[in-house]
Amino acid sequence: MSSQDSINDRQCYFFKFGLLVTGETEAEHLPKLFRSLMGLGICSFEVIRKVEQLGLRISNKKLKVVGTDKKIPDRDAERIGFPAREYLNAPCTYVILLDDLEHDRASQAQQIFERYRKIFDTILSNNKYRASVHFLVNMLEAYYFADADTVNAVLGTSLQDYERDVETIRHPKNDIKNIYFGFDEKVHGGLILKNIDVEKVLSNPDTCASLRTLFAWCLKALMMETSTDKYQLLSGKLSDITKAQLDNL
Repeated sequence: MSSQDSINDRQCYFFKFGLLVTGETEAEHLPKLFRSLMGLGICSFEVIRKVEQLGLRISNKKLKVVGTDKKIPDRDAERIGFPAREYLNAPCTYVILLDDLEHDRASQAQQIFERYRKIFDTILSNNKYRASVHFLVNMLEAYYFADADTVNAVLGTSLQDYERDVETIRHPKNDIKNIYFGFDEKVHGGLILKNIDVEKVLSNPDTCASLRTLFAWCLKALMMETSTDKYQLLSGKLSDITKAQLDNL
């Protein structure tokens, strides 16, 4: 971050976060996950667009970015890099890319993160610190199991809060469908996200490292204290893959 960028950030009184998401439910409802942050009255969250979920396979057709010696696939630049750059043209803005890290992709998480990160680092240049990459592990629905009261209120079920780390649930969406026949990830998911208690989801410092890192990054972007018991940021686990982005803000 340049000294001028730092000065400009300090002059912000309201921040906007643009979300690039890979899931259908996320595209329609994910800003609701950040209600507790928007309740501070100093920020908003909106979905910029739904983007293709990237794996490790790289296209042979690559874009050479002027002024750099780096190359990235055309589609990566067009679908992710350029929309992020356009959003960041406005002051007091940040971009977050959120990808579902399903169980069968977990072993590739570091490489997938680096591919997303390279797009931002190449296309955004001096503004790359204003964009971050995070994973919903193993998918968005995992976090529902950490707030059973909200799920029960929406579905009429009688779940108990998951006793272990919900980010270890192999396929949470299928688990919900097995519990509640007819579960609609958009309709019911939207209602759950409207009321889910993220502070409760993050209340155990030994769980939800990926989600906690996302909220830590947002709070730091807002220039707020991250050494706090809120979301268990003071002593809670952070993601080994995505936490380095905190140092870049």
